[in-house]
Amino acid sequence: MALYNSNRGGIIQIIIGFVFVIIIGQLISLQIFSNKYKLAADNNAIYRKIIYPDRGIIYDRKKRALLENSISYDLVVIPNEAKSVDTTTLCEILKISKEEYSKRMIEVIVKNSRVKAGTFEPFLSPELYAQLTENLYRFPGFSLSERSIRTYPYNTAAHVLGYVAEVDVNFLQKHQEDGYEMGDYAGMTGLEKQYETVLMGQRGVKRFLRDNKGKIQGAFEKGQFDTLAVAGRNLYTSMDVEVQQLAEKVLTNKVGSAVAINIKTGGVIAMASSPGYNPNLLTGSQRKKTIGRLLMDTARPIYNRAIKGQYPPGSTFKPLGALIALDEGLITPSYGYNCFGLYTSCGDPRKCEHHNAGHAANLQLALAYSCNSYFLQVFRMAIDNPKYKSAKAGYVKWKEYMNAFGFGRKLGIDLPSENKANIPDTAQYNRDFGNPRYWNSCYMLTLGIGQDRMTATPLQLANSMAFIANEGYYYTPHFVDSIESETEEEAEQLAPFRTKQKVTKIPKEYFDVIKEGMHDVTVYGT
Repeated sequence: MALYNSNRGGIIQIIIGFVFVIIIGQLISLQIFSNKYKLAADNNAIYRKIIYPDRGIIYDRKKRALLENSISYDLVVIPNEAKSVDTTTLCEILKISKEEYSKRMIEVIVKNSRVKAGTFEPFLSPELYAQLTENLYRFPGFSLSERSIRTYPYNTAAHVLGYVAEVDVNFLQKHQEDGYEMGDYAGMTGLEKQYETVLMGQRGVKRFLRDNKGKIQGAFEKGQFDTLAVAGRNLYTSMDVEVQQLAEKVLTNKVGSAVAINIKTGGVIAMASSPGYNPNLLTGSQRKKTIGRLLMDTARPIYNRAIKGQYPPGSTFKPLGALIALDEGLITPSYGYNCFGLYTSCGDPRKCEHHNAGHAANLQLALAYSCNSYFLQVFRMAIDNPKYKSAKAGYVKWKEYMNAFGFGRKLGIDLPSENKANIPDTAQYNRDFGNPRYWNSCYMLTLGIGQDRMTATPLQLANSMAFIANEGYYYTPHFVDSIESETEEEAEQLAPFRTKQKVTKIPKEYFDVIKEGMHDVTVYGT
């Protein structure tokens, strides 16, 4: 019996000891390793106010600001401190119901927790700001936070400049190492997104000491732990706001795009996409009610057709087809083709707009009159070039030229979401026509006049014209010429835009013929 009691007493001691260890472990965890209650305690004693910096300005080539910053105020709340709030007065001022008040409070808690400040009402109007300032003492836990918002004095270049918006959970997960917090704003499209790290600046923080009732008593430790907000740096672009406005005006009530490039630098002077939208509609309190409408619009006004739209280039491709044949030694500028309105060499007749003899007697005339038969024949000569021993090998070489000209790949412009469009590879033709031994140039004939499966973006077409104008080279199209206080890393980022892309060694006299033929289109051609 004594042995039994001894064993039972030992077991009880072990259980008590085990429970004691668990309690000690929890206490250590809460006091040393857990930030939850430390954060709550810090927030009770110290009020941390975020100071949002001004974003950098984007200038055109004449140093005119394409966008600016203006001051806006948000009503923010720390849910844990929102006690004894005069909700009736607050709801009357904000023109919301008490149900909406509760819903917003829950959203702030979900986003930011109970002990951190979150936005309750963003982008206050001057009237609302004045009313809230006067009555703020009625709303414990609420305060007013200043931030800058974008304005667009010229109402132009929305697709290029892009817009900023509040970051969400998905954004924070993708940028965990970048220091963003809920309530921050970041560039979501255009140059705002591409150069976010330059434009964003650095948040500042001011810390204030509070008493046991939550009232501000003054700066914490005389401000020695405060940090200043650092404004974002400016971008200097190649754009010309007047040319941009003109391009957008020309495209009014049309669906399409226009791109103008400085051929000597690759700097984009204008890029318009239509239909478009006024960039001021996506700033401040207007954004929430506008963005949904723009996204649902079947005309896709937010879609930048200049870099994403894919279209058959058609006759604009013909000068490039001629350059390939010239470079391969398949034709000379004097090469002519007898066209009487139809191309019949592949069995299925292909129409040409001209029937008169001699309209394709040489390359310059063929370009001027845009003779389909001439360029279909020139394309077939490139694909069936005996030097490459098979149509497949000839096509691979032709595609190499196309990629070198900037087609079928991304050019690398400094805008997000550029599309590479399509220059089909041999796998597509193998899939449709079988073994390459069984297909030849006739199977893809209309590639020679910029049709079939070939597509290009307006940017790629504009760049190809820069390549012809420069007689064999181009600079990668871009908007930003320089960055304020440019770092070595940023200089490397901009280096590709400052490097000449040499494509061919075609003699200058061949380019002269191409350019003369293109000029003649405007004089007497088609």
